[in-house]
Amino acid sequence: MDDFDPNEMVKRFVERAAAVKKRNLPPVGGDERALFIAQAQTDFRDFAMIGDADVDLSDGVLTLRIDLRSESGE
Repeated sequence: MDDFDPNEMVKRFVERAAAVKKRNLPPVGGDERALFIAQAQTDFRDFAMIGDADVDLSDGVLTLRIDLRSESGE
């Protein structure tokens, strides 16, 4: 664990979110296409949230803090 950098982990999630945005749609149609698109949206949301996290590694405990409040404060 000495070489683990939580900020590098977050950076990888930012890269994953960007990769999902660039992901090509496979040659599928109908229900399979809708499932693929829904999964891509979920993947992007999850990767982007972790990519926006504030990280803290203290005493071997990794804490991700993700503010889910809207930017308008609502």
